[in-house]
Amino acid sequence: MHAEEVSGNSTNQLLESTLGQLLSSVRTADQVEELLTSVAHNPALLNSSEEGQIPRSMIAHAMNLLLLQDLLQRVPEGQTYVREKIIAGGKVVFDHGALRTVRWENQALPSGYKAFSRLLEPLGFELAGEYPLNKLNMCGFVYCHQDFPESIAQFFVSELYPEEFSEPFQAAVDRTVSTSVDPLTPGHLALLHKLSVNGWLSLGEAAELLPAIVACFDRQHAEPYRDDYLTLLKESAEMAWISTEGNAFNHGTDRVDDLKKLDAEQRTLGRPMKPEIEVAQNANILQTAYRATMVKRQFKTAEGLETFEVPGSFFEFIQRNHLDSKPEESKMDLRFDSRNAQGIFKMTRKH
Repeated sequence: MHAEEVSGNSTNQLLESTLGQLLSSVRTADQVEELLTSVAHNPALLNSSEEGQIPRSMIAHAMNLLLLQDLLQRVPEGQTYVREKIIAGGKVVFDHGALRTVRWENQALPSGYKAFSRLLEPLGFELAGEYPLNKLNMCGFVYCHQDFPESIAQFFVSELYPEEFSEPFQAAVDRTVSTSVDPLTPGHLALLHKLSVNGWLSLGEAAELLPAIVACFDRQHAEPYRDDYLTLLKESAEMAWISTEGNAFNHGTDRVDDLKKLDAEQRTLGRPMKPEIEVAQNANILQTAYRATMVKRQFKTAEGLETFEVPGSFFEFIQRNHLDSKPEESKMDLRFDSRNAQGIFKMTRKH
């Protein structure tokens, strides 16, 4: 994040910006003000250079802000952290969001990560790397924005492979995801195609598309059977998590300058921190996180719907170093690390 991105505009300037107008079309004034004043923005993402045209980068940034807001509403620890950071005069530098998918054909959604490539690519994201998560029988697909790679949060879309597990597991997967529905209508897909071709939409079109693409980041299938959940949990805590949370943001991440300092500060405050910091093999990327928030979810049982407590989502922290010793002359290391990712994934296991 460049220095000019961190220095915020006045609240009125933010609200009156093109980005502010777009967000105001789908959220209340208070929600928009909270979004705009708590996150660092590249100035180029605030206003459109062409009258009446909302560029793909701005729609992507708006979507990311809404997804971060949704995550924080589900993760009280993250919400507290963000509020404390704002009070101290800082802003969140939204680095990336992560979600989980399952590669399975018997569902209304495109299988696995393709359910999200169909909307991320028209928004200007490109596949920047694949990260095998062999211990989990998964793979991570990273999408980075072509126009503003350091300023627009990336996506870590993981995909789980049921065929690597037992037949009872696969049957439980099928019963769970086969009830899914697709939140995108033909009209939404047409807008995504138009965005892909032109690189922009009108304000009205962007306002129509935005809630639909945000809705993709949710659970699209019905409540799982409790017995199926327990079957999945025996072999994959990640698939059990998908059965209750679906494609919701698994975590959102603040990019910080000194992760070790932040970790020590958060521990002093008594926050539910990960036991150790994950360090990439190249030492350029350091990550830690809060443990997942426990949430109550409904399950189908012989007695009808019953509520149980399960792990939900969490908030993460990352430090990204530059690719050489002169930050002003080099690019930030935007890569991920499979070992780090598998360590972070443990945060959604029951504790």
